[in-house]
Amino acid sequence: MKITRRLEFDAGHRIPNHNSQCKHLHGHRYAIEITLSGEVIKAAGVSDEGMVMDFSDVKRIAKEQVVDAWDHAFLVYRGDKVMMDFLATMPDHKTVVLDVIPTVENLALVAFETLVGAYRDTYGNHLRLERIRLYETPNNWADYPN
Repeated sequence: MKITRRLEFDAGHRIPNHNSQCKHLHGHRYAIEITLSGEVIKAAGVSDEGMVMDFSDVKRIAKEQVVDAWDHAFLVYRGDKVMMDFLATMPDHKTVVLDVIPTVENLALVAFETLVGAYRDTYGNHLRLERIRLYETPNNWADYPN
């Protein structure tokens, strides 16, 4: 069985070497979908009985690990010296420094790598993170793994 939980957040970024508009500072209303697979929990009397995982737990973990860190932050590539210097002039600015250029593809990969160990098989139902789908806009998204 597979389940998916969707959360939304806002963040800014830029793609420093891009040949078009994305080289400029801008932001997006991102949406992240976390897809988990596992067997339906059959343990009688437990809170998650009949579920793969409680959706509120899926949400809590994603918020703790990714969404709250990225929401209303500027996602910046460590190698983007211009932006790193600029952001350093703003004390207490919410900045997330990444080792990759913050394209939707790279962000989906980072989110997957961050969350893959966070969803634990509590009831022996073989729970695992199957996919992260990250929407940069309603019409553009990346899946990891594909």
